[in-house]
Amino acid sequence: MKLKELIITCGIIGIILMMIVPIPTLLIDFLLIVNITIALTILLVAMNTKSALDFAIFPAILLVTTIFRLALSISTTRSILSKAEGGEVIETFGQWVGGGDVIIGFVVFLILVVVQFIVITKGSERVAEVAARFTLDAMPGKQMSIDADLNSGIINEFEAKERRSTIERESNFFGAMDGASKFIKGDAIATIVMMIINLVGGFIIGMVNWDLSFAESLNKFTILTIGDGLVAQIPALLISTASGLIVTRSASDGNLSEDITAQLFKYPKLLYVAAGTIAMLGFTPIGIMRTWPFAIGIAIGAYLIQTSQSKKAAQDELLVEEQQIEEVRSPESVISLLQVDPIEFEFGYGLIPLADTQQGGDLLDRIIMIRRQCALELGLVVPVIRIRDNIQLKPNEYVIKIKGNTVARGELLLNHYLAMSPGFEDDSIHGIETTEPAFGLPAIWIDEMTKERAELSGYTVVDPPSVVATHLTEIVKRHAHELLGRQETKALVENVKTNYPALVDELIPSIMSLGDVQKVLTKLLQEKVSIRDLVTIFETLADYGQYSKDTDVLTEYVRQSLSRQITLQYSTAGQSLRVITVGAQLEKKLIDAVQQNDQGSYVSLDPVSSQQIYQRLTEQVNRLLQSGQQPIVLTSPTIRMYLRQVVARTLQDIPILSYSELEPNVEVQSVGVVNL
Repeated sequence: MKLKELIITCGIIGIILMMIVPIPTLLIDFLLIVNITIALTILLVAMNTKSALDFAIFPAILLVTTIFRLALSISTTRSILSKAEGGEVIETFGQWVGGGDVIIGFVVFLILVVVQFIVITKGSERVAEVAARFTLDAMPGKQMSIDADLNSGIINEFEAKERRSTIERESNFFGAMDGASKFIKGDAIATIVMMIINLVGGFIIGMVNWDLSFAESLNKFTILTIGDGLVAQIPALLISTASGLIVTRSASDGNLSEDITAQLFKYPKLLYVAAGTIAMLGFTPIGIMRTWPFAIGIAIGAYLIQTSQSKKAAQDELLVEEQQIEEVRSPESVISLLQVDPIEFEFGYGLIPLADTQQGGDLLDRIIMIRRQCALELGLVVPVIRIRDNIQLKPNEYVIKIKGNTVARGELLLNHYLAMSPGFEDDSIHGIETTEPAFGLPAIWIDEMTKERAELSGYTVVDPPSVVATHLTEIVKRHAHELLGRQETKALVENVKTNYPALVDELIPSIMSLGDVQKVLTKLLQEKVSIRDLVTIFETLADYGQYSKDTDVLTEYVRQSLSRQITLQYSTAGQSLRVITVGAQLEKKLIDAVQQNDQGSYVSLDPVSSQQIYQRLTEQVNRLLQSGQQPIVLTSPTIRMYLRQVVARTLQDIPILSYSELEPNVEVQSVGVVNL
């Protein structure tokens, strides 16, 4: 055993023996001084620790010092009752506190006991109990936060392990402090009991065994009781204070002295107010001579603190500028320029009121609603949309970018409304002709005075923020498949895994890779099929992924599994579904043109046939659009994906469905046939 371990072990055994074996008063004096020294050291360490875990041994030290103090109290009580003396330390404390007056000393001692028992001990016990409870309640949230940081790559395995260890140590520490605080309370009660025993028992023994008079016995044993209580209570008070400091300090990066100077004197201007208040008290009977020197001292201190803070702020600002210059000069500074935002919304300076909440702009709130709407309709978590002004744009112009590339633009007139005619023009409605940006419909900008008349004439009238929100929503839906990458797919998979772990474990990675799942989801979004029902999608992929690795074929199986969803998306209850069907000649032409390669199957058509298909299909689509109907193309399951491949570039917004994607109870009415 090492020397330090041997000394500590022998010391603890000696503490136990002190309760049984009488010890001389000279040794008692030495141990009392040691007790005061230990308590003072503990208080100083508690004041200078930055975190409770820096003094994690404190609960054990609290137990040992409490037992040591009780053992000393038993030894001093034995000495007082048997020899009518407690040593020089107890005698000195007993006479010094009262200043030679027994009654004053006794009153001071009682006040000290009340402060120790009711204020400090009770408060420390309550704070320790609450801290332990809140620490244990916060453990699951902290563990989940660590797991989230680990999954997102913010921290590595080693850092995650360190954080988990810290959380475990915190819970153990505050739990131990909750129990150890009961020792302080018990120690205070034991001190009061021993004080009564020393006073009453000593008074009786003094008159019976030592033949002292009533006054002599009362005086002598009162002084000894006060001295004994003080030498026990002062270390207990120091340790109780240390316990309170340990459990009450939180959200701190420095020790107690640093926090006090940094936080209490953070606002030197308030010290001027305090100095002025103290100076005003000089005009009361207190007098100027007693208040003004102190007020002047506070004002001088406030001035020095303010000057010091100004110098430090200037130095910090200079240091930040130097660091920024160094960062620009460093080769790594270019890395940040490579970051591309998924979605950006840029606008000219004339449209700043749209995004400025102080000017009544609600664009940020509308974007939040857009993200919620896309999550409900498409099952996609839209990335954060970066909003910024761009002086290179026209004042009333805005652009929408996807991954750094402009995909849409438009112009707004803030003090006007966009009015779209119901199909017939009203000559009394005049405005600035324009095009509705989301759907490309003809429209006009009208002022406030014309708004009511336009609404009465059947015009659809919307304000500029609604125009932007609608345009942005349509762009997000149109390019949703570009916003779904592998990282976003992984987040969706992890969300499903929380409730369906067996399904995800079977599918990924044994049957399909994360990239293949992402390709299937992307193909669904590309045709505006919601991926919110991921459980059904994953179930289908797990069933058919064992037989085919072609993501186009797997997408067709998924679409068929989502037939109810697709049917509800395009049909209206109580009405027949009006569709454009594909003729037998065209179906045969497409089947004959299917080619196979290592990547899967594709359609290889000659340019003449492709042009004929585009022309025939466009004729039918335009005919339905002119009659105000939504064009839907219906074909057999075998050629649906091939027809989609042929017309994807020119008619990407036209839904192409197969018979297997419609519910049997839906009535289908053919309003046109596409044939060669």
